[in-house]
Amino acid sequence: MSDASWSVGTASAAPGAKARGVLPVPGTALQLPLTLVHGAQGGPQVLVTGGVHGGEYPGIEAAIRLARELDPSAIRGRVAVVHIYGLSAFHARLQYLVPEDGKNPNRVFPGKATGTTAERMAATLMETLVAGADAWVDLHGGDLHEALEPFTVYSDGGAPEVVAKSRAMAEAYGIAHIIRSQAIAGGTYGAATGRGVPAILTEAGGVGQLDEDSVAVHLKGLRNVLRLLGVLPGTPEAVRPATHFSQFVWLRSEHSGCWYPSVRAGQRVTQGQVIGVIKDYWGDVLVEHRAPASGVALFVVTALAINPTDPLLGVGAA
Repeated sequence: MSDASWSVGTASAAPGAKARGVLPVPGTALQLPLTLVHGAQGGPQVLVTGGVHGGEYPGIEAAIRLARELDPSAIRGRVAVVHIYGLSAFHARLQYLVPEDGKNPNRVFPGKATGTTAERMAATLMETLVAGADAWVDLHGGDLHEALEPFTVYSDGGAPEVVAKSRAMAEAYGIAHIIRSQAIAGGTYGAATGRGVPAILTEAGGVGQLDEDSVAVHLKGLRNVLRLLGVLPGTPEAVRPATHFSQFVWLRSEHSGCWYPSVRAGQRVTQGQVIGVIKDYWGDVLVEHRAPASGVALFVVTALAINPTDPLLGVGAA
């Protein structure tokens, strides 16, 4: 094992040490909170990100707690934790978007070093921490206006061995619904697998709540994946078999108005089933929406206010 320190941004950790710092995003004022945990023994390098969407609180809290609990003397390899990637959105209490440019940070990967703020953020992360990583776990949940049934996504767009390792990580995470999909263009996990880095995007929690059960889901999953990868000692805890989906089908609004869903997150739906209506400001129905596929409603937007192109729900389908 090399005796060299591991340095990223303003943080630098010698083997067997832990360091806090920030990851500056060039060309912006952003400095993303970061912890480096440099194991006393050699092993894989793992990236964990929280708060790519700044309103998804359980994943943020899980990242913070993981960074605090990891003992560099007890792990093999190195773990980098970005606690709150979407820091400006977090403080603006803004769903989906980066306030500086109005872009969804999970739709612009791998980013652009000379682009807008969201694009620069993605490029910085890709070149400083995804490059050189052996695995990436990206922590998400329902945003401020989304009810959510926990699920994990991995991409089938990489080399077979990368896809297989991503699937193994998804299964070890222990969430009961797993989607193998490239449905999210410009997302973290797709950009990672395209570069040969196994990755999963995990979802638990929602509707602007910091609930302990969802934090626990993320922490259990993170520990299990770190055991799977050999970073933490021991074998992963047994988890129940998951339901696997090959499609993630979203339904979006074409109207401005008031949204009245008639299904809940976690509910099974049948293609063509009425799942809600959009009404105008006088209470007259503008459109009746039907399920775009048969499967499980994995998220349902809970906000009354709705705009054109806004998601209404997402269905995990076979």
